[in-house]
Amino acid sequence: MKKLFLLLFTAFLFVGCSSDDDTIYDFIGTWSGTYDGSDKGDFNFVVASDGKLTGTMHSTVKNENYVISGKVTNAGDITGVVGSPSDGDFHGALTRDKKGSGGWTNSVPTPSRSGTWSGEKNKQ
Repeated sequence: MKKLFLLLFTAFLFVGCSSDDDTIYDFIGTWSGTYDGSDKGDFNFVVASDGKLTGTMHSTVKNENYVISGKVTNAGDITGVVGSPSDGDFHGALTRDKKGSGGWTNSVPTPSRSGTWSGEKNKQ
């Protein structure tokens, strides 16, 4: 009986210690950084506990603000849009070491613009 208990306990221990620690928790908070390409500026966005992403991009070239909205997965992948209604794309990935990067496009105003972005999670 002891051996059976030990065997079951060991099996439970391995199942309970799964390495699948992907949660949204590490990404919740405010992120900021810069973007460049055919336009440049800075951005800020907030990731909520449900993975919803909301924020703005500010063009230092055109002195205009653009809305960012989207979703962050438990793995840190971002899928989102620029503008409201959607005028472009905001995508990339956040890492558990508080860094993020990706790409963006914006078709308004014309001509369309695109580039890359990078940033980090703000300290609380």
